[in-house]
Amino acid sequence: MVAKETKQRGRPRSFDRDTALEKALRSFWEHGYESTSISDLTREMGISAPSLYAAFGDKRALFDEAIAVYGQLYGGFISRALAEEPTARRGVERALREAAAEYTVPDRPRGCMVISAALNTAPASAEVAASLREKRQTNVREIERAIRADIAIGEVPSGTDANALAEYVSAILAGMSQSARDGTDRATLEAVAGLAMNAWPREGERG
Repeated sequence: MVAKETKQRGRPRSFDRDTALEKALRSFWEHGYESTSISDLTREMGISAPSLYAAFGDKRALFDEAIAVYGQLYGGFISRALAEEPTARRGVERALREAAAEYTVPDRPRGCMVISAALNTAPASAEVAASLREKRQTNVREIERAIRADIAIGEVPSGTDANALAEYVSAILAGMSQSARDGTDRATLEAVAGLAMNAWPREGERG
């Protein structure tokens, strides 16, 4: 018995998925999760709603994928700085300086997507807000671990409140993100980063 040839169901995808995802990412980045509708997304992505659902699932699934790509392409500079620099102070100093640059890149939404995308969310979007809050808290924990490691080797004074210092850095990053969205330029944000580092505990610092 000859097996019948099975025809592929459905029409072939007529758009580049990665390009469409990048457009969705920028829309969420610019306008936030709550304010970005499916019609906004389909218009920006240049696809129909059925195509969006078929390729990405629902709005939440698309947002989660966009956030993952954001972390890979744009938002990983804090972790890299902490991992590559020899001390927490140098890592944080580098991260703040790079934030000033990353948050003001021309032809790209300003600020940090993880900080701004879930502002003013409705109760129905509480899980989205919680997910982004956890990502921000992960950064705080990474900074705190680096500070505690420096305390252990005498690079930072033993009486330093590592959690408070890490939260301070996080607050500076959030403020820089919002300032960038308000139009503050890179040079000014770099000056803010420099001033912020004046609060870093210096007793026992090694040259």
